Amino acid sequence: MKFTQITLLSFFFTCQLFTNNLDDDYVSYVNPLIGTDSSFELSKGNTYPAIARPWGMNFWTPQTGKMGDGWAYQYQSNEIVGFKQTHQPSPWINDYGAFSIMPSVGEIKVNEKDRKASFSHQNEIVEPHYYKVFLENINTNVEFTVTDRSSYFKIKFPKTKKANIIVDAFFKKSEIIIIPDENRILGVAKNSSGGTPKNFANYFVIEFSQKFYDYGVWSGSGFKSKNTKLKGEHVGSYLSFDTRYNQEIEVKISSSFISHEQAIINLNRELPNSKSFDKILSEGRKIWNKELSKIKVKTFENDKEALSNKTKFYSCLYRTILFPRAFHEYDVNGKQIHYSPYNGKVLDGPLYTDNGFWDTFRAVFPFYTIFYPEKLGEIIQGIMVNPYKESGWLPEWSSPGHRDCMIGSNSASIIAEAYIKGIKNFDIETAYKGIINNSNNEGPLSSVGRKGVQFYNKLGYIPYDVNVNENVARTLEYSYNDFSIWKLAKLLNRPEDEINLFKERANYYKNVFDRSTNFMRGKLKSGEFQRPFKADAWGGAFTEGSSWHYTWSVLHDPEGLMSLMGGRINFIKRLDQVFTTPPTSDFSYYGFKIHEILEMELLNMGQYAHGNQPIQHAIYFYNFARQPWKTQQKIRHVMDNLYGDGPDGYCGDEDNGQTSAWFVFSAMGFYPVAPVTGQYIIGSPLFESIKIELANNKSVNINVSNNEKENVYISSLSVNNQNYNKNWLDHSIFINGGEIDFSMSSKPNYFWGSDKESVPYSMSSEKK
Repeated sequence: MKFTQITLLSFFFTCQLFTNNLDDDYVSYVNPLIGTDSSFELSKGNTYPAIARPWGMNFWTPQTGKMGDGWAYQYQSNEIVGFKQTHQPSPWINDYGAFSIMPSVGEIKVNEKDRKASFSHQNEIVEPHYYKVFLENINTNVEFTVTDRSSYFKIKFPKTKKANIIVDAFFKKSEIIIIPDENRILGVAKNSSGGTPKNFANYFVIEFSQKFYDYGVWSGSGFKSKNTKLKGEHVGSYLSFDTRYNQEIEVKISSSFISHEQAIINLNRELPNSKSFDKILSEGRKIWNKELSKIKVKTFENDKEALSNKTKFYSCLYRTILFPRAFHEYDVNGKQIHYSPYNGKVLDGPLYTDNGFWDTFRAVFPFYTIFYPEKLGEIIQGIMVNPYKESGWLPEWSSPGHRDCMIGSNSASIIAEAYIKGIKNFDIETAYKGIINNSNNEGPLSSVGRKGVQFYNKLGYIPYDVNVNENVARTLEYSYNDFSIWKLAKLLNRPEDEINLFKERANYYKNVFDRSTNFMRGKLKSGEFQRPFKADAWGGAFTEGSSWHYTWSVLHDPEGLMSLMGGRINFIKRLDQVFTTPPTSDFSYYGFKIHEILEMELLNMGQYAHGNQPIQHAIYFYNFARQPWKTQQKIRHVMDNLYGDGPDGYCGDEDNGQTSAWFVFSAMGFYPVAPVTGQYIIGSPLFESIKIELANNKSVNINVSNNEKENVYISSLSVNNQNYNKNWLDHSIFINGGEIDFSMSSKPNYFWGSDKESVPYSMSSEKK
């Protein structure tokens, strides 16, 4: 199916049709509502409108769902229950340290079901840094903008003596302190969904521009009191204002994971009295435009489709640089400090969180190696090295501390890729110690370290019958991780036996390949393959997928996989079958059809499941098989049909920027199939002109001629004015800069990129 493209703010966007130049206001192309038309049953992104600064500690969002519901904002809803500070990276991981404010008029109503207010998307403005909505039944306008750790609200009430603001500190223990003389509230939100020690808390401060003449506290049980303090399982406050003469109330909010004192420092630094709402708003737009303008795309058409493509691109770019979020703060002297969710202490240095590496090692972190090499060094120090120092383990899913979610030890591949690409402003010695520890031990959670490692290290695979779930998927991911460690160990001049050990383990993917079926398959401890075998059986031996998907999880050695399949032709036949085999599925492992299965069925691309990560790279495998024209056709099909510019614009979970980063890379014309190799596999660029501004002030200019919609195939390619027949690009071009010129056609060029010498790296092809 082609997903419906519901273009929002249509008048505004229409005005943009004729401003298609390299000096655009890039924020105007971002639609933060893409992916919000989602539910537990069917994901079309599972996003919420994240009103934020890039990598900001706090995001804010309108809240339509219930407290604690991972689907905080659903596009189909027409009622808002609050405006929430959120740290949620995914509905499945859920939130922590959340609280909200909500205006009301007349009678004090504190519970969500009573205080909710109606709204229409027609009266909603949503931008990366700004949100505005009209609440119809209470005749009130709410708008807010944000900084890294603070938010600034303007609430315009009707003329009334009973204008109220409800503060909800949420459940799982919270506190409220009202300070009338200072027009201020202090609060504590202790809610989390895991990954926090006992002393975790989010300390917040709220300041109001007007005096409140009435106030009180309330609890989730329905209790209300005129007191100024309350502590309990679920508490909040209410404040009443007289807006007959001044209808607009400004509200400044900041928070800290360290203390109320630090929250006030954050507030005074980020929202000083010298800066108006409009000033903060303008600064936010400039920051987003600075980041979005690092990639300038241009189309020569001024039609709706061209506009839609730019909207999809910059919206995906916005999502790519939201996570991982900063978790550190700056003390009164400007020193970087952080509360550690790993040991409960306040420590020096950076900390980043809210990331699942199973997703983001594939494209998000490779994106940062190009556009944010210096920042990536700080991120690795903050999201991997410091957590290892504080917990004894490299994270694999952090939110804010270790979470028991997904598989692999992909921290190793991220660290290795960054260091190999010359990013060295992090503690590599400690990072490598963490890598070795994680690769040789099971962790305190199944996602930390390597579950089943004793079998993997001894047998070369994790057996199907030793009570380790997702055993084939783990074997395959550990194999790529070991390849990454091998490459890093060589660069670090580690002992030869250590280097050779990881090289050997990088080949362990071969141990779960069944030559009789040409599929990856569960293998018993005895060495026999498990029976019965169904290639379309989801779960069990695999993670959120089937053998159809994981058979291609040999990122580092497609040539080796070809050999296992009996050669290039058989490899191509099997890969073709991914897209032609009906999307059947055996979901008996789950007991019901999980949303990822339903999303695959809706795509009409056979067994290809773009809505989940394990197979997103597989389209690019045609380049390894010397048929790059098939990659080109299918990449363009996915970009045109599986991504949209409206609320239903994704075909599965957006997942911390990964599904977005796939689009960003693919729209530029290349993709990092095996990131640690430093090679980017060429696909089919979406735009006529792409200017990539590098961190070292150099640039890569991509020019694409004859790029009409039907011209999805590369007829010729030149790099730095030299004919180029390789079907991949080296990372060096993103260091040195250069010119890339595509010429496109409606018919495949079966000769371009199809020589033996044209194909990307595979481990099996490396000279001994």
